[in-house]
Amino acid sequence: MSIEQDINQYPKQMSFLMMVFWTGLFGGLFWGVIGYIAYFFNFTEVSPNVILEPWALGNWKYGWLGKVISLVFIVVVSIITAFIYYAVLRKLKGIWFGMGFGLVLFLLVFFVLNPIFPGIKPFGHLSRDTIITSICLYMLYGTFIGYSINYEYELNKVQVKEAST
Repeated sequence: MSIEQDINQYPKQMSFLMMVFWTGLFGGLFWGVIGYIAYFFNFTEVSPNVILEPWALGNWKYGWLGKVISLVFIVVVSIITAFIYYAVLRKLKGIWFGMGFGLVLFLLVFFVLNPIFPGIKPFGHLSRDTIITSICLYMLYGTFIGYSINYEYELNKVQVKEAST
């Protein structure tokens, strides 16, 4: 069997952009569920359902359907966020850039976008538990997205370099 036949026998590797998509999808789903768990156990007073408040009318958004649709919105926003990280920061090595990215997302949501979300109190009126939990969740989310994308970028760079030699 020749090398070309051997290579064609295995499935092709996922494209880098597809990996960014899946990273954003899984990150949004996983950290969205963790956000619901933190809200359920009263670590934070900010429910992930706040993402629906500016656009949805009625009390249905606080029930199970609202939770599911909120999670879908969070996943979509997370996919967009992953592509933003890919476009801007993928070349930066290290865990600190992902953590910083998460911190920037926290500041964006709690300071810049705060007036859009009526379910989020002004920053000065939030409890210490809410602030600490939210900062930690955003930093962990940013670390997940950033480190995953950076790792794949570096791995892809090495594979291309090895293939060219």
